[in-house]
Amino acid sequence: MTAPVSTYSVSSPGFMRLWCGQTLSQFGTRIGQLGMPVIAVDVLHASNTQVGILGAASTVSFLLIGLPAGAWVDRWLKRPTMMLAALIRSLVVLTVPWLWFAGNLEIWHLYAIATIVGLVTVFFDVAYQSYVPILVPAGDVGRANARLEATSQLATTGGPALSGLLLRLVSAPVLMLVDAISYFISFGCLMLIRDSEAQQRLAAGPRRALTAEIGEGLRFVRDQPVIRRLVVSMGFSNLFMNMVSTLLPILVLRTIGLSAFMLGVVMTCGSIGGALGAALAPMLRRRMFDGTLIAGGLVTAAVFVMVNPVAGFISGDHRTLGTGLLMLAEFCMTAAALVYNVTQVSVRQSLCPKHLLGRMNASIRFVVWGSIPISSLLAGWLSSQMGVVPTLWIGGVGSLLTALPVLGIGRLISAAHSEQQR
Repeated sequence: MTAPVSTYSVSSPGFMRLWCGQTLSQFGTRIGQLGMPVIAVDVLHASNTQVGILGAASTVSFLLIGLPAGAWVDRWLKRPTMMLAALIRSLVVLTVPWLWFAGNLEIWHLYAIATIVGLVTVFFDVAYQSYVPILVPAGDVGRANARLEATSQLATTGGPALSGLLLRLVSAPVLMLVDAISYFISFGCLMLIRDSEAQQRLAAGPRRALTAEIGEGLRFVRDQPVIRRLVVSMGFSNLFMNMVSTLLPILVLRTIGLSAFMLGVVMTCGSIGGALGAALAPMLRRRMFDGTLIAGGLVTAAVFVMVNPVAGFISGDHRTLGTGLLMLAEFCMTAAALVYNVTQVSVRQSLCPKHLLGRMNASIRFVVWGSIPISSLLAGWLSSQMGVVPTLWIGGVGSLLTALPVLGIGRLISAAHSEQQR
């Protein structure tokens, strides 16, 4: 007989398997994030605009199906949804080395593969964030989120550097085999989880029209003061920060003239910082207010985003110093961003009714991730018109301004929790 939800914890076998599956999924995503742009730049000699299109292709699905995906995920069982998404990602990514070995790999293939992977990632990510409060009791949600974020970062700490090292021995398309394998193992971990979501679903009320359920999720996000501010801030933050991340491979490989291995080292510094930030988040939440961590984390991350154009500007005469600044920027930016992310995700989950979690997450991702394809296209176009470094300055200054909506959010969080307890 399946154990009730209340018996699950962050040390239960079910959570441990979710933990393992999500870590491997994040590892695969990191490999793809390095492998795909390197293939585009070094193997297919893509232009700045084409690199921007590739970045947009991987996230455009959040704009296209982000809202209905949340309503669908709330209707479906979360674990089978994640399993199917992991399996599809594995099979689709396998087509990259297959096409390359056949001598037929072209840039439009990368566009198509990135779009399909992005499509199923919408469902995986919405289901994943909605599954945590189902698998662990309310008191453990914050710890579970922190543990998932920390180990995801730890799993990917060596990933980019290892990828860069492997790129000295094998081609970037072959590297994508590792990406595909990680998704397949993630599928196996998820398959072994047992939960009681099916019993809860049988006890749920009748379904309404899809549009009505989507509207309910959108209205909740619009009317909840804390979540509304977070969405505005995150939407613009992703717009500007993604301009920088889209151009990072071009900055490292072309502007500064470093190797793919060094690109991996720079990204690894970000992963180490992210692991540290996620690990520190629970302790910081015990000692500081959530509002302070949200605003402070976002401001700190934005400040270090602005170090990237500084590194690009001085790298012509001081290449070593520019490289060191890039590594510092990635470390500190990601550490601050993870403190912010663990905190804001836990706050969102604590303020949202469980039956709305999927639609709440999808509504937020529609806005927040929907800005990313626009950002990628904008980064590619602007950098081709005015150069990589000036475009990075636009991304950095814009990122700093996006902290304005979350300044003073702490009092809204306290008021919302007080309202829940009445």
